[in-house]
Amino acid sequence: MRLHDPWVLLIWLLIPLVFWLQRWGTQEAAIRYPSLAVLRSLTHTGKRHWRWILPVCRGAALFLLVLALARPQLGKAESQSYAEGVDIVLAVDISSSMLSEDFSLDTGRVNRLEVVKSVVRDFVTARGGDRIGLVLFSARPYTQCPLTLDHGWLLQNLDRAEIGMIEDGTAIGSALATATGRLEHSEAKSKLVILLTDGQNNAGRISPLTAADAAHTLGVKVYTIGAGTRGMAPYPTRDLFGNTVYRPIRVDIDEETLSNIAQTTGGRYFRATDTASLQAVYETISQLERTPFRAPLYLDYDEIYPWCIMLALALVGLETGLHHTLLRKLP
Repeated sequence: MRLHDPWVLLIWLLIPLVFWLQRWGTQEAAIRYPSLAVLRSLTHTGKRHWRWILPVCRGAALFLLVLALARPQLGKAESQSYAEGVDIVLAVDISSSMLSEDFSLDTGRVNRLEVVKSVVRDFVTARGGDRIGLVLFSARPYTQCPLTLDHGWLLQNLDRAEIGMIEDGTAIGSALATATGRLEHSEAKSKLVILLTDGQNNAGRISPLTAADAAHTLGVKVYTIGAGTRGMAPYPTRDLFGNTVYRPIRVDIDEETLSNIAQTTGGRYFRATDTASLQAVYETISQLERTPFRAPLYLDYDEIYPWCIMLALALVGLETGLHHTLLRKLP
């Protein structure tokens, strides 16, 4: 049980003043009749001894109306929940090589970015207590979504990610520096960057190892993922007639640099060659990075103020009915 606006209860102090002003403003004359004979002719019923009910009903109604304004709420259930307390920035490569279709979903063969979106969506959904941000990069990094607990909004921004929205290239160092910068002022117990790419650093002004040193200094752990099959991958192009055709391109991931980044920051390097292995990578990271703590949490609250208002109205109706029937006074 709690009050949403407990300060409203101070209005209770004014209720006695209301009754005093009402009584002071309705003082009656000492003599209402020219002759006492009229009063002696009236039959005494004893009902006047019950007239105290009327001000009690009025006062109780005012009491309940003020309580309703304070919005009393009743917790439906209390449970022990586990919160993770981890801040995570996802750095996702959206360079043109991510168009390679060496991964698949239930709908068939799709490009790497579509598979990453699907896997990351499951990862985010499983991290309900964490703040998560999103940095997209190709020739330069772009913060698509800052750290947030609103995972629905985060996933909407992930869905809007498209290859070609940033000039082409692969700026791994700049992307890592931007992702780390998003965690610089974080007070979370655990801070990490999950960087996924399918190529080599060939753009940007910051080298990957320099960015890794900066991440280590700030206490940010980096997990790196190399995405792409080994050998050749089918890349979609258009022929002279506008039809989609595939030509093989070599998958050229700088695994040594990605491993050094992870090692420098205390993270790990993973290689994902298909959809199943990419899912396994994110699941492994999710299991590795958990700092649970137990905290009480009310799952939901019911508003009680409507019942207070209805009871107050019932008391007002009762007072009005008694005032004009059983407990009426003459004149």
